[in-house]
Amino acid sequence: MTSHTISAPAQHTDAFADAFESYDDLPERLIGYPAVFHALGIGSCAVRTVLDYGCGPGKVATRVVEASDARVIAVDRSPRMLEIARTRRPHPRIDYRATEDGGLGSLADGSVDAAMACFVFTTTGDIADLHDIAAEAHRVLRPGGRFAVLDADPRTAGIRFSTFRSGEPGRVYTKGERRRSRRELPGGEAPLETFDHHWPCQTYLDVLGKAGFTDLDVHEPVLTHRSTLLGGDPAEAGHPPFLVVSGVR
Repeated sequence: MTSHTISAPAQHTDAFADAFESYDDLPERLIGYPAVFHALGIGSCAVRTVLDYGCGPGKVATRVVEASDARVIAVDRSPRMLEIARTRRPHPRIDYRATEDGGLGSLADGSVDAAMACFVFTTTGDIADLHDIAAEAHRVLRPGGRFAVLDADPRTAGIRFSTFRSGEPGRVYTKGERRRSRRELPGGEAPLETFDHHWPCQTYLDVLGKAGFTDLDVHEPVLTHRSTLLGGDPAEAGHPPFLVVSGVR
């Protein structure tokens, strides 16, 4: 990685980490994470080691080991997020690691089979940081390994999905502009309101392409089967809540 240090997202406070832990990531686990796992080939014998960059409280890493025999290197810069992950989601095949500057200096070149960054780009406000994240993912991937980025879909900003909304209804956002984000919390708790950043789909393609990724793919998954958990007419059935952009090392 270059000497540039990736700035810590404002959300990486203890209070945010605790509230985020209580968020029910239902649309993500029904729609978003399966799309990422499919893009990366998680569950196949070719993917033995997975990097989860920006692992948060360990929810996605746990789903990787539940869905496959792979080992996960789960990296985050928030001490509280990692504390939650290690306490509530320990697993012999998950190696939780801290990074102070956003880099992956503890990982050798070509040492992982697949890499993902879930809801990391959208919480990052400096495009230089996005380039550094993608460059590090490219470095640690083996040749032929794939990197996937999962975020709220910028083309459906402002739409109220089952548990979250990224952006205000009716607003048109410019590249990198801050958007108010709202996540519903269970048990009558006040919603979790923060800010994320609006990156158009082309930004993801440009960032991955500049890092050296090829065979770039864009996927905007929607709910393909009805789930009573999301109610009778969920927005996720007609509008893609998530964007998955991936590329090959």
